[in-house]
Amino acid sequence: MTSAPPPQGGRKATRREWLGLIAIALPCMIYSMDLTVLNLAVPTLTRELKPSASQLLWIIDIYGFMVAGFLMTMGTLGDRIGRRRLLMLGAAFFGLASTVAAFSNSVEMLITMRAVLGIAGATLAPSTLSLIAVMFEDEKERTFAISMWIASFSAGAIIGPVVGGLLIEYLWWGSVFLIAVPPMLLLLVIGPVLLPEYRAPNAGRIDILSALLSLAAVLALIYGIKHWAEAGFGPLAATAILAGLGLALAFLRRQTGLADPMVDLAMFRIPAFRAALAINLASILFMFGSFIFLAQYFQLVAGLTPLQAGLWSLPSAIAFTLASFVTPALAARCKPATLMASGLAVSALGFIWLVFAPNLVQIVAASVVFSVGFTPVITLTTGIVVGSAPPERTGAASAMSETSAELGGALGIAVLGSLGAALYRSRMADVVVPGLSADALAPARATLGGALALAATLSPEQAGPVLAQASAAFMAGFRASAILSVAGMLFCIAVTLTVLRDARPGEPH
Repeated sequence: MTSAPPPQGGRKATRREWLGLIAIALPCMIYSMDLTVLNLAVPTLTRELKPSASQLLWIIDIYGFMVAGFLMTMGTLGDRIGRRRLLMLGAAFFGLASTVAAFSNSVEMLITMRAVLGIAGATLAPSTLSLIAVMFEDEKERTFAISMWIASFSAGAIIGPVVGGLLIEYLWWGSVFLIAVPPMLLLLVIGPVLLPEYRAPNAGRIDILSALLSLAAVLALIYGIKHWAEAGFGPLAATAILAGLGLALAFLRRQTGLADPMVDLAMFRIPAFRAALAINLASILFMFGSFIFLAQYFQLVAGLTPLQAGLWSLPSAIAFTLASFVTPALAARCKPATLMASGLAVSALGFIWLVFAPNLVQIVAASVVFSVGFTPVITLTTGIVVGSAPPERTGAASAMSETSAELGGALGIAVLGSLGAALYRSRMADVVVPGLSADALAPARATLGGALALAATLSPEQAGPVLAQASAAFMAGFRASAILSVAGMLFCIAVTLTVLRDARPGEPH
């Protein structure tokens, strides 16, 4: 391995900072859990609250929409009013909204509380990440802290389904929201003692129009991409995406005329900042897109129950979390560009394995490999993005890092999902079942789930060929997305070794 230059100067963290890192991990873990834990409660709350199909979508989606839409505003607000203060306010509102959501007695009440949770959740990631930038000045220590910050999100994804499942089994569906209350109360007690306060010197007032433009732009983009993923690319998705891009352009133009902008566009003139942000987005795109295929494969191709599918998804999540603990030691021995390129190469090998994997065990093993490869990439690009910004802009830079991750996840689902859907439809276009009309076969030709539903109504002789062709069509899309992911990894390696060859987390370039 290539030796890294000696670390740049910076005071060493004290016991207070390390204990503060534990306090920071609490809200990150809860934030991650809240993204997924509600899915377990959907069957029960559907029976009790009886939401319409549209209302159920809003119950599930509104949290993520609000988080994505408010990240930029909250990151900038933290720079102005104080990052610890914003974190404490967010934790208080998150705990309160979680309590109210747990006892919701109507669909409207639950949707409203999920929206409040999303707004409160948008304070957590940028506040905690920007506080890490203040607390850990030493490069090695900051890399370790960011690795633990990322690991806390992964831990939430692992713990959430297990704890949520137990609560639903023995209590009621709303109890899943109460998971958040004790950690948030603990944060409110220990946060002011362990976490430093930081606000940008001479910060001006937040520009309300800029905040509204950023909110509208991100919401429109996320909605358009999500609709693209769910219903295909059509007029509504195109209109929403174009509107989002137009609003984003208006937002950026407004920043150029403000004395104290929400986003300092000068940061985008830093090559390392641009490249790290783009690689971070691409990594999340290919990782999330592949996980969507895996979730469908487990239940629709391998025939696993939801519980079994959840258990088979744990190895990659656990591997990602454990790799977060190894990344700091590797970062101390390698140049960041070398470690990132190596991680991207490992991910590429995992995707290559996925292309040829013949069974469930090998597919899961391939997912473990590409997940481990992504860990140092996400850790170091996050450090470079935050470290490239001046201290007074760290909150806004943290928010941009999180927003790029949100967009990357949505794009991964939409782009790779659309590729898979298109290949599935093309390979199923010629499926024929004697005695069934084209209209009757339409659901099977559209999705693998539709093919399974149709097969359940057919005789074994009729169902067998349909299921075989449908599974083969789905796997063709799955493997095509893996091939595209390999190409994406190779491109990111090229960018890393050119633009980021001298970049280091924690110092501007």
